[in-house]
Amino acid sequence: MLRFLLTRSAFRKPRRSAAAGLLVLAAAAGGATIASSSNDYPQTTISVSFPFRHFLSLSTSEFFSKEFSLRSLFSNPDGGASLPHFASSIPSTNPVMENSGENEDDSRCCRGCLGRNTIVKAAAAAGPAVVNISVTQGIHGLMLGKSIGSGTIIDPDGTILTCAHVVVDHQSTRKDFRGRISVTLQDGREFEGTVVNVDLHSDIALLKIKSKTPLPTAKLGLSSKLRPGDWVLALGCPLSLQNTITSGIVSCVDRKSIDLGLGGIRREYLQTDCAINQGNSGGPLVNLDGEIVGINIMKVAAADGLSFAVPIDSVVKIIEQFMKNGRVVRPWLGLKMLDLNEMIIAQIKERDAFFPDVSKGVLVPMVTPGSPAERAGFRPGDVVIEFEGKPVGGIKEIIDIMGDKVGQPLKVLVKREKNRLVTLTVIPEEADPER
Repeated sequence: MLRFLLTRSAFRKPRRSAAAGLLVLAAAAGGATIASSSNDYPQTTISVSFPFRHFLSLSTSEFFSKEFSLRSLFSNPDGGASLPHFASSIPSTNPVMENSGENEDDSRCCRGCLGRNTIVKAAAAAGPAVVNISVTQGIHGLMLGKSIGSGTIIDPDGTILTCAHVVVDHQSTRKDFRGRISVTLQDGREFEGTVVNVDLHSDIALLKIKSKTPLPTAKLGLSSKLRPGDWVLALGCPLSLQNTITSGIVSCVDRKSIDLGLGGIRREYLQTDCAINQGNSGGPLVNLDGEIVGINIMKVAAADGLSFAVPIDSVVKIIEQFMKNGRVVRPWLGLKMLDLNEMIIAQIKERDAFFPDVSKGVLVPMVTPGSPAERAGFRPGDVVIEFEGKPVGGIKEIIDIMGDKVGQPLKVLVKREKNRLVTLTVIPEEADPER
């Protein structure tokens, strides 16, 4: 074809033979499209990219007066010669690349990178352990209502992790179980579930099913390793549509409960833009390694792309307390606290010259009257810099150190105005969820 075009062009217009040859070369190497009519003098439309634009703007004499070689036209930034557009038009003869099946190379350059089958593999790792939970309420044989949700088998013994509001009347302050619990696995097996334990405050519950055959399980990951922008998957049974998978990114790793207008004890959530709906509650939030990093719990009804999950690190601590105490024990100090950073500290120092010299810590803006903190001698304006002998830079660290220590004296080092250091001893009480 190339020889025919060159010969035909040379016969019709001898003076344009060199230019025609270059145009054909440009079309072949640059991926240009040549469109011609059926008359004797074809109209040719060529779309070319740099470096051909420069050479085509030259006259024939100017063109041949310059040193010219194919290598100079197609050299890449690394110094080698290449024909990228031309090469890309040649079908691959590699059977591995042509096959879109499991033999395709799906290697990732690093943990967290997204490959062709990354989401597929993550969903396949956790999916079989995701269950559909249906709770029917009735009296004297009459069905009064039905609630749906999701859960995940986390132990071969049949332990299922889900949301409390799926199996418990969340409007009640008591653990009023809703009714008969039916659990359906991805493979179609159905079981009757029983409630093992619930924590209404965190909205986490454990169920149990009994099976004579092996049960699939999902692996727990670490929510502390998540960063804003990480890819995650929401698995569950929205509207009882089993085996539903949606994907998105982590929008925030520490969304405060107060930001969402939720009262009670301080809580933190993972915020994502994964699509979740009624029935997703209790289903797992999964990372690209197929590990559970959160439990989907709620969404903002009046907005899209605002979904929230309980971090799996918090869930693990709740499960540990279930096993240790049979319930979740939360210490209460009676302090309103604020995390400090360099910018907040600088702003406070502009207003108060006597504010202590600290680089981090937790500010106490308010002390509840009659609380353990007031009895211990805390004052508004104190900056907590050590708790039980450990340096602290945030409220979460204080909560982690306290754990379930209720009725035990704890040593707290605070820094006050004019850099005065004071050691206080506080004895936490058990928190009242209604506070």
